Amino acid sequence: MKFLNAGMSRFLLRLLAAHTARSEASLPRVHSVPSRSIIDLSYSTHFMDFKGSSIPSSMKKLVVTKLSQNFKEAVSLQTAPVPTPGDGELLVRNRYVGINASDINYSAGRYDPSVAPPFDIGFEGVGDVVGLGLSASANFTVGDTVAYMNNGAFAEYTVISAKKAIPVPAARPELLTLLVSGATAHIALQRLGELKEGDTVLVTAAAGGTGQFAVQFAKMAGCHVVGTCSSDEKAGFLKTIGCDRPINYKSEDLAATLRKEYPKGVDVVYESVGGSIFDLAVNNLATRGRMLVIGFISGYQSASGLQPVRGGTLPAKLLQKSASIRGFFLPHFTADYGKSLRSMQELLAKGRLVCEVDDGERGDGGRFVGLESVYRAVEYMYAGKNLGKVVVDLQPQNKSKL
Repeated sequence: MKFLNAGMSRFLLRLLAAHTARSEASLPRVHSVPSRSIIDLSYSTHFMDFKGSSIPSSMKKLVVTKLSQNFKEAVSLQTAPVPTPGDGELLVRNRYVGINASDINYSAGRYDPSVAPPFDIGFEGVGDVVGLGLSASANFTVGDTVAYMNNGAFAEYTVISAKKAIPVPAARPELLTLLVSGATAHIALQRLGELKEGDTVLVTAAAGGTGQFAVQFAKMAGCHVVGTCSSDEKAGFLKTIGCDRPINYKSEDLAATLRKEYPKGVDVVYESVGGSIFDLAVNNLATRGRMLVIGFISGYQSASGLQPVRGGTLPAKLLQKSASIRGFFLPHFTADYGKSLRSMQELLAKGRLVCEVDDGERGDGGRFVGLESVYRAVEYMYAGKNLGKVVVDLQPQNKSKL
């Protein structure tokens, strides 16, 4: 092998360096770009379009603009841009939204006094995924139907974290009954009720959104169930879901009936009314009885949010019976939520769980349709007219696949 002399070697190195410089100069310059969330556009040429079902640039939503327990006074219907989902989020076109007694507690700022208006409202919805971020596309795709529990549900479109989305086979209003109302009854009775076969369980507002589930879960546990309600129609419904003794307190004396028919008291009370009903329930607790306070709706429309109770004698009454009162607030039991929801979905699929929905059809104004009817739906519920869970239909005339 012959070796290049030193001069030739230096010449070739200079030639190579010059060629490399010219080549690099001919390439386009690369500029760094800031990181950003990526929207999954694989399903459509335009993000705001899917199979001819265009997503508008604006939408309607309900916003709390003034803190008040008066829902009409606190909440306004506004037009806002349709939000864009971030990397791990879904854009949901809402089909049904659920009405809860706590909606006016939220509009009054009772859950977080540090939050000032304006803020979105509504706890739960069922609808279709019409947009999503890249990370979210690992588990969801456009056209999926999901249920969710998330603030801001009273809107035509809502952005939620994909982690909070619950895949469901179809947008059915019955599914809304499980998210807050069903889960409250299921978890409260399991974790705090300590139900035993043969226990007597009193459910107040038994034909309401959460009461209907407390009746059924107590019956499934082998208990004797007593339920209070405000009409013969509701009493008839309660019998169909397993209530052993419905009591229409408008035609029967509730206190006298409980004293006469249950002289030893009741073992568990599922209480959501408050005020005088709370006092009556305390007086009718059995030895080692348990009262579960899941709400006190009779006071929500007052300035304080409470109706007075006879608290002065409460310690003595509990001591005399070794009884207890236990509060339940669903957000404190998030670790139980997923398992509870799966269990209820299985019962529903097997036909073992009734999920009664009230869409307002029996009321004077007809069905609750569109966001504007949320106001009427809240009034309807607080007037005690509902039988089951109150639900509003946001898209009754929608013809698209979404």
